[in-house]
Amino acid sequence: MSGGEARPAGDGTILVTGGTGTTGRRVAARLAARGHRVRVASRRPGGDAPHGAAVRFDWADTATHAPALDGVSGVYLVPAVADPDPAAHVLPFLDRARRAGVERVVLLGASAVTEADGGLGEAYRALRERFPAWAVLRPSWFMQNFTGRHPHAESIRASGEIVSATGDGRIAFVDADDIAEVGVRALTDGRAHNAAHLVTGPQALSYADAAALLSGATGRPVRHRAVSRTVLRDRLTATGMPVEYAEMLAGMDEAIAAGAEDRTSPAVERVTGRAPRSFAEFVAAHAGDRRPGADGAADRDATDG
Repeated sequence: MSGGEARPAGDGTILVTGGTGTTGRRVAARLAARGHRVRVASRRPGGDAPHGAAVRFDWADTATHAPALDGVSGVYLVPAVADPDPAAHVLPFLDRARRAGVERVVLLGASAVTEADGGLGEAYRALRERFPAWAVLRPSWFMQNFTGRHPHAESIRASGEIVSATGDGRIAFVDADDIAEVGVRALTDGRAHNAAHLVTGPQALSYADAAALLSGATGRPVRHRAVSRTVLRDRLTATGMPVEYAEMLAGMDEAIAAGAEDRTSPAVERVTGRAPRSFAEFVAAHAGDRRPGADGAADRDATDG
């Protein structure tokens, strides 16, 4: 990792936005376990959160931003899910955070988005320009997409299939626990990371590969059904997903089919000192009741796809 010395965020409160989501709740739990003061931000806080004080935070309600930032020195930042223009909300918030004295921000981005891109890429650039200590997490697709309420998990439970427009394209699926651990290190290490971490699992797999591993671990047949970009978009919008977001996800699948995610990164081991969890290990840990996708987080972060 690169960057200069910076005051650790751990000597003040750390705000975790998306604090009840897939990575946010894991980040909050790890921070609290290591003795850091944590403020868990979500749209519907219910008293104190399990891993810190709860605060209401809504990207669309700027009146909630200043109270959430009060006394905060570090932020784990999760952009709003399905926001067609995340920079419109994130950039003013980053300006407010810097004025409020925040020194370190770790942003949850996506492997498919680079600093040269518009939208979320603008937020990547803003971190580097505004904060003495920062990091961007660019995770690949989550292993948790096969659990909980994600469309893949629901489709596996309902019909024993994974539906995508990825063809034979491969993805280095990553465990949300590994993403969270990299995020916590970036928030609390004495030396600023000042880097964008591409966070992946140890092996790139196609959805057909993933289906085979699920079948073998659970004893229930699971297959991958490849569809076109248009069919996938229409399938997603039929569930109530906004058209723009469905089109974006379908386009990302098409990019995967062309090889955009067929890569692995050493970031997890470089930052944490241990190897990332494999998909086979993840599946084995979740196959106890022989129903793929039976458990997992109820909420989804912005990069769940």
